[in-house]
Amino acid sequence: MLQKLSVQNFALIESLNVDFESGLSTITGETGAGKSLLLGALGLIIGKRVNTSVIQNTEKKCVVEAVFNISEYNLISFFKEEDLDYEEETYIRREILPSGKSRAFVNDSPVNLNILSNLGKRLIDIHSQHQTLEITTSEFQFYILDALAKTGKELESFHRGLAQLKKAKKELIVLQDNQQRFKEEYNYNSHLLKELVEAKIKSNEQQELEEQQEKLSNTEEIQERLAYTLGNITTENHGAFEQLTDAKNSLGKIAPYAIPYSELLERLSSVCIELDDIRSSLEQQTELIDSDPNKLQSVSDRLQLLYNLQKKHTVSNNVELIEVQKQLEEKVSITENINEAIAAAEGTILDIESKLNIVADKIHTKREKVLPKFTSKIEKILTQLGMQNARFSPVLDRVTSFNSYGADDFQLLFSANKGGQFGVLKTVASGGELSRIVLAVKILLSEHIKLPTIIFDEIDTGVSGEVAQKMANLLQNMGKQQQVFSITHLPQIAAKGQVQYKVFKEDIKNITYTNLKRLTTEERIAEIAEMIGGKQLTEAAKSHAESLLIS
Repeated sequence: MLQKLSVQNFALIESLNVDFESGLSTITGETGAGKSLLLGALGLIIGKRVNTSVIQNTEKKCVVEAVFNISEYNLISFFKEEDLDYEEETYIRREILPSGKSRAFVNDSPVNLNILSNLGKRLIDIHSQHQTLEITTSEFQFYILDALAKTGKELESFHRGLAQLKKAKKELIVLQDNQQRFKEEYNYNSHLLKELVEAKIKSNEQQELEEQQEKLSNTEEIQERLAYTLGNITTENHGAFEQLTDAKNSLGKIAPYAIPYSELLERLSSVCIELDDIRSSLEQQTELIDSDPNKLQSVSDRLQLLYNLQKKHTVSNNVELIEVQKQLEEKVSITENINEAIAAAEGTILDIESKLNIVADKIHTKREKVLPKFTSKIEKILTQLGMQNARFSPVLDRVTSFNSYGADDFQLLFSANKGGQFGVLKTVASGGELSRIVLAVKILLSEHIKLPTIIFDEIDTGVSGEVAQKMANLLQNMGKQQQVFSITHLPQIAAKGQVQYKVFKEDIKNITYTNLKRLTTEERIAEIAEMIGGKQLTEAAKSHAESLLIS
């Protein structure tokens, strides 16, 4: 519920601070006094867009702040989803800077207008004449029906299932698209895969083959160089090994004389051992030389095959080639198994649809059950509002397709006159009739769900006499269920308010300002008497006003 409203520098409102109460509050004032400015200020609180023309003093910013008690609105999850601090007493502030920049805050946390709007519609419902077409929409008609049928849990379950169904159908479309695409590519991919599989590629093979090819291609030179090197080491009298051995023996004779000679001998002995080992390795490598031209051809052919495959698949080594093979295996496998995947996806869709139909049947049954109650209650309220001949013929059909409302089509057919043909609300009901129907619907809804604070902006236009009194009683009863504001020109409604406020203009230093004040009992009598008899207050008008206030 709206507890407080503070407005600074908004249009003709210089400064306004007002407290509100639960129940029915009425707002009165002369035409043009500025009642629409209050709605405009509240519009800022619930996320309406605005421009700098609303700023009275262009040297200061415009600030509108409202305090709401939201303890009964089940908004904890909303605050959590939007990462806002939840407070039962929530503050909403909107600032319009002279530059035109707008800022909004919820409990001092900055928010964008989208979040503010989503929160605002849960807190305040501003109903004016031009909003009556809301009742003609499927969305609102289902909203009414479901409020009475209490289908909330079933609808939540249905919407979860519907989201799953949409996801499953998208996945099926992807599979079907892939089936056609993969089918076109299958033969080519299979051919490529067969080439790679038959090639039996190994990740480290290429380097080994290239080394073998180098050896086999240069056999003669290798043999010659190895023999030459081995000869230099082993030739009698001139070979390096024999000369080093002689040197070692010579040094050995003086080694005992001093440590440095002994160390040199040790080092020279190591060289001899290493050289002998080199000689042995050279002999082994000489024996291993293979000059088989067939083997060279085989190695070259194998390398050429790898090079061709790498070029074909635009990769630079065998590791990448093996990865290409894995990708081709996956594509071919998907193609070969895609029929099974499609069948599984279709089965999933059928399963979800089956479960959705069960939930949709429950929703339909609940809705069907409350239709007579819905019709009779609305017609009863409309009778009190002066529409004695108003009749509704709700048509609820269970359909085979799913929609956001379940699996139902719903039309609220209406006839305003005896013997008249039923027709769609939008085409057969006048603006005045729609306005009263909306009022009747919201009165009915207030008995079944917790509605946000509702503000009726001259909902009583065109109403008078006994109907005005009955409308006043209905609004008063509605106020027992929730917080209701009624901007009115009818004394009967003004008198039913638990609290009455007056909007008025005053001139201060040649500047006109709009203000709002809470009326005392005496001031209410005077205000209502003026609404009854005009500016010239008579005792009869005052007496009538007093009787309305105590009735």
